[in-house]
Amino acid sequence: MNVLLAMATGAVPTGLAALALHARGRRPLGSPADRATFATLHAASLAAPPLRAGLTEQGAQKAARHLRALLGTAAVAITAGDRLLAWDGAGGHHGDGAAAHARGPAADGRTAVLGPDAVGCGRADCRIRRAVVVPLTTDDRVVGALAAYGEDVPAGLIRAVEQVGRWVDAQLELAELDRSRTRLMEAEVRALRAQISPHFVYNSLTTIASFVRTDPERARELLLDFADFTRYSFRRHGDFTTLAEELRSIDRYLLLQRARFGDGRLRVTARIAPEVLPVAVPFLCLQPLVENAVRHGLEDGAGAGRVSIVAADAGSECTISVEDDGVGMDPERLRLVLSGESDAEGERSGEAAGIGLANVDLRMRQVYGDDYGLAVETAPGAGTKVTLRVPKYRPGVTAS
Repeated sequence: MNVLLAMATGAVPTGLAALALHARGRRPLGSPADRATFATLHAASLAAPPLRAGLTEQGAQKAARHLRALLGTAAVAITAGDRLLAWDGAGGHHGDGAAAHARGPAADGRTAVLGPDAVGCGRADCRIRRAVVVPLTTDDRVVGALAAYGEDVPAGLIRAVEQVGRWVDAQLELAELDRSRTRLMEAEVRALRAQISPHFVYNSLTTIASFVRTDPERARELLLDFADFTRYSFRRHGDFTTLAEELRSIDRYLLLQRARFGDGRLRVTARIAPEVLPVAVPFLCLQPLVENAVRHGLEDGAGAGRVSIVAADAGSECTISVEDDGVGMDPERLRLVLSGESDAEGERSGEAAGIGLANVDLRMRQVYGDDYGLAVETAPGAGTKVTLRVPKYRPGVTAS
């Protein structure tokens, strides 16, 4: 496969960069064609990360020199609208005209080959005489342009610039997908925060108030637990947290619920493997499951309610389950909730608890893929067990 064509499809294995460096420092690697291939892949692997931040001035400046190495031209320019984002190479005085050179491709979305009449400066020692300019697109709209400058523009260079341009388009598309995923996850977390029961807040404060006279020290401790719980639930930074932090918030929630109902009515057991506590998990991925378990196991049932939380080491994954012995759910109703087909009337009738499950299920699939959705075992009168698997390592998933 042509290397630049492979780049245009995004098939650039970053691990080859280290191999290319190793070969360069130790001994020749294969034939001249092999070495050229690895050099190309190495340059592409260096240009990709700054482009994954989108078409920004900082990213363009970091990527431009690697793109020039890919093309082997005297200079490369990257523009966005009427702005020059980056110029790398000889003839920096031509940078002021780069935005004008990109207007044609930006307007019609087609490659332009410019001659000395449009590019030349008249200096005898200047290598910038011709240019190939290709549009850069994201979501079928032109967002900028990539221009390669030199003394001559052979047909092979035109094809190479077009292929590199398509590869840059792919990186910008990935950047947009990353931003869309982040915006969607933030919206899902905001929706989840909005569902924190006002009744829980009211009942917690009422419970704390009831201890003010009879047991002031406990009232103080519960108030601090309530403050810590709300501070964690409404924090504004980071899509991920550690399992330890998530469990710490859940512990405060359970302390408040025990104070309200009494230790005899709410019995909680937890079995947590210490080695999984540092694992990064999506923010608020367990708390809704525990709240549902308490609601189903205690508030909707008679007598004492039991909730079990288990986090186990499963090799490259962490397996977490939350189980209650409460009223359970109708499997068909649960399927509708998880698929987003639940009707508003049903939610008002008491199934809103399942909306938290749907939110967590969606976010798990967004982050880790469809194989990592929630597994729910339930039936009317048989309790509910929710299980999720979390990879111990996934690129881009870091607790903050």
